[in-house]
Amino acid sequence: MSALGLIRRPWIWSFLATILVFIVTVLFTGGASSFGLGQAALTFAAFSVIVGLGQMFVITLGPGNTDLSVPATMTLAGTLSLKFMNGVEGTMLLGLGVAILCGLAIGVANYALIKALRIPPIIATLSMSFVVQSTAIWSNRGLRIKPPDSLAAFTTSDIGGVPNVAIVALILTILGWLLLEKTIYGRWISAIGQSPFAARMAGIPVDGARFVTYVLCAVLASIAGFLLASFSGGAALNMGAEYLLMSIAVVVIGGTAVAGGNSNVPGIWGASLFMFLVVSMLNTYGFGAGARLILTGLIIIAVILVASGGVLKRR
Repeated sequence: MSALGLIRRPWIWSFLATILVFIVTVLFTGGASSFGLGQAALTFAAFSVIVGLGQMFVITLGPGNTDLSVPATMTLAGTLSLKFMNGVEGTMLLGLGVAILCGLAIGVANYALIKALRIPPIIATLSMSFVVQSTAIWSNRGLRIKPPDSLAAFTTSDIGGVPNVAIVALILTILGWLLLEKTIYGRWISAIGQSPFAARMAGIPVDGARFVTYVLCAVLASIAGFLLASFSGGAALNMGAEYLLMSIAVVVIGGTAVAGGNSNVPGIWGASLFMFLVVSMLNTYGFGAGARLILTGLIIIAVILVASGGVLKRR
């Protein structure tokens, strides 16, 4: 692929912005923290990648399709998985299974509200998030159960300098890319996002594809919650709060079309790293919380405008 062709890819801008922010931050610190910053970026970006991947599939279905139950799903999955493991060694697979079952149940419930009751996806998933969050509060009851030592060690360790959670996120990303690009399901949701009516006329099982997509998003959010709770040393009731807007932002910044029908898996990594590094850079320069939010928003808008300009020129 030529340099010009690469520049015209909508997802490349998130990576270019990430590199720029990383360089600016490292220069300010004199390069002393470059390795630690890189590891931290990979670690915390991994959680955004996993939830962003699921949100990307949902957004690909077209306008109005967004899963707002992601934060609550993460919280409940993290809470229940740690509660069932109860800190006992050798129960890692049990905890993961509980988290996945939690995601399956929430995904099914989300689509039941959307399809059976004909509630718009945004309203349905927002309503479900209140139910799920309340369930998490009831099941948590103020307790902070620690994960098994081996699981905590896994989520906080690395292989060759690459954090284990980032490796897990990369594996899920590759699987997501294969599902989107190499299977008939991927072609189905892209067609649905471009035109649901035309997709139905073409014989595509629109309802089935949408059902699978919402379940997939909830399962990925549950896996992210399981990993985050294990990494943090326990499940907190607000652990998923920041991932509501984050899961949407990394999809949009990564180059996925908000109108649906066109996804960009690589861009989720660039956008997730970018979001973490922007906050780190502003912290390094001593900006207050209010200024950080304003500048972060302006930087995001700038990246999206530049990327949109590149896409328009290509067209």
